[in-house]
Parts: sequence; C-alpha cells; structure tokens
Amino acid sequence: MRAEEPGDREHSGGSGKPCGRGSDFTHPGDPPGGRRAVAVWGIGVCVYFVAVIFRTSLGVAGLDAADRFGVNASALSTFSILQLLVYAGMQIPVGLLVDRLGTKKVLGIGVVLFTAGQLGFAFSPSYGMALAARALLGCGDAMTFISVLRLGTRWFPARRGPLVAQFAGLVGMAGNLVSTLVLARLLHDVGWTAAFAGSALAGVVVLVLLVLFLKDHPEGYEPEPFPHQGAAYVRRQIAASWREPGTRLGLWVHFTTQFPAMVFLLLWGLPFLVEAQGLSRAAAGELLTLVVLSNMAVGLVYGQVVARHHGARLPLALGTVGTTSLLWAATLAWPGAHAPMWLLVSLCAVLGACGPASMIGFDFARPANPPERQGTASGITNMGGFVASMTTLFAVGVLLDATGDDYTVAFSSVFVLQALGVSQILRLRSRAARRERERLVASRVSSVHVPV
Repeated sequence: MRAEEPGDREHSGGSGKPCGRGSDFTHPGDPPGGRRAVAVWGIGVCVYFVAVIFRTSLGVAGLDAADRFGVNASALSTFSILQLLVYAGMQIPVGLLVDRLGTKKVLGIGVVLFTAGQLGFAFSPSYGMALAARALLGCGDAMTFISVLRLGTRWFPARRGPLVAQFAGLVGMAGNLVSTLVLARLLHDVGWTAAFAGSALAGVVVLVLLVLFLKDHPEGYEPEPFPHQGAAYVRRQIAASWREPGTRLGLWVHFTTQFPAMVFLLLWGLPFLVEAQGLSRAAAGELLTLVVLSNMAVGLVYGQVVARHHGARLPLALGTVGTTSLLWAATLAWPGAHAPMWLLVSLCAVLGACGPASMIGFDFARPANPPERQGTASGITNMGGFVASMTTLFAVGVLLDATGDDYTVAFSSVFVLQALGVSQILRLRSRAARRERERLVASRVSSVHVPV
C-alpha cells in the first residue's frame, strides 16, 4: 500500500478524506482560520490592493502619458508591456522566494520596490526614465499576489482555498476601482506629479502595517523545515511543479481567461471607448468602472460555486472565454460607426468575469502540489495571464500604428490567443482530471489505513 502523497491532504480539503460537495472536514493540522487569520491575511491583501492601484494607474493616464512624453501607440504600449514582462518573468523566482523566505520578507521587498516605482513615475522627466520606473513597479508588484495566496494557505483551512483566492482577487479589483475613480480625478484636479506622488504614500502606509503586524503563520502551525540546496533545489521545485498536469492546466486557464480584461483595463480600454466608440472620457470611465464592479460581483459567485462544486471549474472557465469572445466579435463587427451602448455595457459586464475565471487556474494547481511547492506552482500559473496580456498589449499597439488606428483589426488579436489557450486546456483536461482522481483514491485509502 503506497503512502499518502504530499498533495493528497490538500486535494481532500486537508482532511485525508474526499472533500465532496461543500465538505466541512478539517484535518487536525489545518490552520484554524478565525478572526486572527482574517486580520493578518487582511494586511497582506491591503498590500496587494495598493499594488493593483499602482499597476493599473496607467490605464486611466494612458492619453495623458502619450501627451506628456510625446509618444505614439506602440511606445505607449511599451509602458505596460515592460511592466508585465518584468511581472511575468518574476513569477517563478518569486514563487521560489516565497517557498524559501516566507511571505513577510517577500511582501516587504515588494512594497519597497513598487512604491519606489510609483514615486519615480511621478517625477520622471523623460520617456526612458518613466520606463525604468514602470519596470521597478512591475518587479515589486510581482511579489504581492503569490505571497498573498501563500499567506492564505498558512492561515486558513484548505477547504477555504477557492474562497480565499477569489476574495483576494476581488480586493485587487477594488484597487482597480480606486485607480478608475480616484486617481483619474486626481490627474484632472492636481496634475500628473502630485497625483502619482500622492498615491505613493499608500505604499508607505501598508509597509508600516506589514512590518508591525504581519506574521507568516499562526503560532503552533510552523511549516516543516524543507532542505534548500541551491540551484539543485530550484530545478527540482520547478520540474516537480511542471510535471503535474494540474499546474500546466492552471497556467493555460489563467492564460486564456485573464488577458482580455487586463488589456482593456490596463491600457487600451479608455482609448478604444473614446477614439473608436466616440464616448466622452466620463462615459468611458463609467464603463471601466462597470468592468471592475462586475469583476467583484462575479468573483463572489465563482468562489462560492467552485468551493461547493469542484467539477464546475472548467465549465466556468470555458464559458467565460466563449462569452467574452462572442461579445468582442459582436462589438468589433457592428456595422455602424459605433457599437450601441447596450452592447458596450454587455461587453464590459462580461469582461468583469475574466478576473474571477482566471483565479480558477489556481484551483487546478493548488491540489496538484504539496505545501512546500505552493509558491512555485502559483508562480507558474500566474505567468499565464500576464504573458498573454503582454503579448496582446504589444500586438494591439503595433496593429494600431500599422493600420492607422483601426481598433477592429487591432483587437482581433484577442481571438488568436483565446484559440491557443482553449486548445491547450482541452489537451490537458483529461490528464489533470485523471491525476486528481488518483490523488483522491489515495487519500481515501490512507484515511482508512492510517491508525488514529
């Protein structure tokens, strides 16, 4: 009889028993959760909240940045592409760092970097210096979300994983809402430098909270020491995570679902609505806000559904991709000069589901990996959507310049990446499902034979 594998308990809700529908089984070694967990984890979420404000600040300042630095669409897209390139490239190193150093240290480094990047962006006198500031911001931002996911697994029972992850994403979207509503108004009222420098103060506040109050895990729930052996350890962590079909499926789910909304909110949504659809900046801002509000509402629903019905993960993800693709096609192919408002509202409401759908990727990677690989597996998964976003941001900028600002052609690049992602999801789904069933059977057997 084989022994319990490292990921068995996690897959079974931390109980050594199958989680089933809405299972409340808890393994004695699971973290207790409770108010203390919410308070400590909330500090980590606040860090992520501020990071998202800084990450998405360019989305409401894209046209201002083009005027300030005198750049075209391709050069403007380079801001976000470089930021996402750094973010995506940092995901696996950050995952390894979180597994090795713990959450508090990595989050602290991240806060320092993204605050310095936001402050540098405020005072940059040239396009080159502004690019360097966004790269620094992207480096710090890259350290936040994986750390918050790891913090959740250390403070809450495993069965709460889907809800904890979705709620983290929801709070992140609240940061996007602050960018859309507050920072946009500040740019108009006080100007570029004061708006970006003032927002950087939020980074100082969360750094103080983190240093004073955040802990990696509850007392008495210290993780077992795991040997780290330099480059050999790194190779083993990455290779072992990648070998799991659930990790790869999680990456492609994240890749396929996240990027349409990310591209829209991060840079190209406002120019598309103003220049291609003829809306005022105020009306365009309201539609961007709708994307964020929809994301928050859908995130609550998706988190509850996945927590209760594990088999709903893939239908939710693919359904979101299909609906998003359909509404983008209808908007871009509309025969008139501008798509009607009801269609733009529908598009923005559905784009709001992209973020929650991307979180489902972590629900494939999480049960496929033992606790000591959670950071690495999350980093691999999190790369997916940001690589897709970076690619699409670049493609849209290049196509806009090549076609004389033809947004229909430029945004058609969305369909290419969606098709690629869906093909990979369909290729991997059977292997990942079979592996999960094997782990579930193993956990049942071990729960019966392990003496109490």
